[in-house]
Amino acid sequence: MAATKTKRNPTQPTPDAAPATSARLPYLIGRTDRIVKRRLGEALAPHGLTVPQFTALSVLHARGSLSNAQLAERSFMSPQSANEVVKTMEARGWVTRTPDPTHGRIVMLGLTDDALALLKLCDEAVSKLETEMLQGIDAAHAELLHDLLLQCGRNLR
Repeated sequence: MAATKTKRNPTQPTPDAAPATSARLPYLIGRTDRIVKRRLGEALAPHGLTVPQFTALSVLHARGSLSNAQLAERSFMSPQSANEVVKTMEARGWVTRTPDPTHGRIVMLGLTDDALALLKLCDEAVSKLETEMLQGIDAAHAELLHDLLLQCGRNLR
């Protein structure tokens, strides 16, 4: 008896291949990043902030006084981009520049009271976005997702 060959639909994966609907993690993270940036921009726009400005203000709030280079690194910007963001934020009265007491050529950036008030307003908008993003995910899984994303970042540094 001759073995009969079954015709395979070319659009179906082979049994040992990953399903076509299974997206790779870097793709999913990148797609989520783009969606979050877009939605974050929409949430911040009524407050007169861009995503890079919000990021920089948030980093300064969390870390305290930083140099432009430190701010750029922690805000995922080039030093040139960070400098432009800082110029705009300084013109709007959100940041101050003071000489570093330990190094004469370094200028330290700090937040004004206006920036702190603005951040409080924006944090409410960002919290709403985060709540929407985590809809249908229980608190334990949301915490696990947070921890896993932190670990992924540490692994790739």
